[in-house]
Amino acid sequence: MPFSVATQRLSVFVDGNNMFYAQQKNGWFFDPRRVLQHFTSEDGGLSLVNAFWYTGLKDPQDQRGFRDALISLGYTVRTKILKEYYDDNSGRYSQKANLDIEIVVDMFNTVEQYDRVVLFSGDGDFERAIELLRSKSTHITVVSTDGMIARELRNATDRYIDLNSIRKEIEKRDHHHH
Repeated sequence: MPFSVATQRLSVFVDGNNMFYAQQKNGWFFDPRRVLQHFTSEDGGLSLVNAFWYTGLKDPQDQRGFRDALISLGYTVRTKILKEYYDDNSGRYSQKANLDIEIVVDMFNTVEQYDRVVLFSGDGDFERAIELLRSKSTHITVVSTDGMIARELRNATDRYIDLNSIRKEIEKRDHHHH
């Protein structure tokens, strides 16, 4: 970094559903605690001001233990109950929860509090929001994985990191998850 004036303030936003599929595709899972450690230590002098995790739930009790663990690590957890959609192509019902709006609202609502953002998502819907945040001289890093990162999002961001390139820093170390 060319100058280290004040400590740079960092906010982390994790699109939980998008990341679940990304991790499934990669065949390994990251540790939410190690994620925060990695991004606060990598540039030196980054202080974490906010960490948000967004996830769809089957019912209010869904993922209760995981959500409690996230909260104890310092994440603010935002949830939405999954909606059932009928998929004409497959003739099946599928469940979806889209928290893009919630993520963008939180990004803009807290914009005075941070200098840098790390967004864990490959969703191209964030392109416009990221362009606007960059015009406010916020530095944006997007973390996703090849084949799941929208081209427009990759082009809009200051820095793109593939999950697989930081695997050894953020992978969950216990291999007992099912």
